[in-house]
Amino acid sequence: MSFQSETEIDFSRARFKAFLRELIATVARRPNELLSFDQVKRSLKIFGQNYRGIQTVQVAHIVGSATLRYHDFDRAFMPTQSTTKSRWQRVDEAYYESVELPPVQLYQVGAVFFVRDGHHRVSVARERGQEFIEAEVIEVKTRVPLTPDLTARDLEIAGEYADFLDKTRLDKTHPDAAIQFSEPGGYARLIEHIAVHRYFLGAEQDQKIAWKDAVASWYANVYCPAIQVMRDHNILKDFPQRTEAD
Repeated sequence: MSFQSETEIDFSRARFKAFLRELIATVARRPNELLSFDQVKRSLKIFGQNYRGIQTVQVAHIVGSATLRYHDFDRAFMPTQSTTKSRWQRVDEAYYESVELPPVQLYQVGAVFFVRDGHHRVSVARERGQEFIEAEVIEVKTRVPLTPDLTARDLEIAGEYADFLDKTRLDKTHPDAAIQFSEPGGYARLIEHIAVHRYFLGAEQDQKIAWKDAVASWYANVYCPAIQVMRDHNILKDFPQRTEAD
């Protein structure tokens, strides 16, 4: 039995959803593209990976691609190109025929996933409202956790945070430290603050201060007290879109 007409309708509906999402994203000036795993690797300084085997993954947490196919789908994995039609429909037909498809292959970074193989399977699953999908997962380790609401701008900030942690090692010396900015450029300013603090600390003690000691002193004696004052006065109440570090 052929399900050609059904898959034609399903693909047309998915393409229309992609059109509407792009229109809304353009008007609202918000991102709608899949994220590139290559950009993640460049930004976050990956330092290891582990094979996690076959897992059940939440489809909504798949946010990007490890191949050039990130151009073929939008952030919700709706197809943006008509060239994907025949393959998309073959996957969709397999659902109609109750054919068991192989697990998709994913990279995991924090709480998000990037497709190595199986873009069309993810797309059809999203269109069908499927909440979970079977996946073969390789976990990639970075110093900066990622969340499913990640945007390209967030990735830029996360890359700056990775550089900051690489220079300060605060994630190692103070694992509870969570310095977050809502705009790019903040971490570079903090590095400057630490350098100035190091200079004045050295002048006060009349000796050269090691960078790691300057970082520890700045965090304990400058940053944390400033954050505590903001918390005591509930400053963020008047700035709901900002973070403490901002």
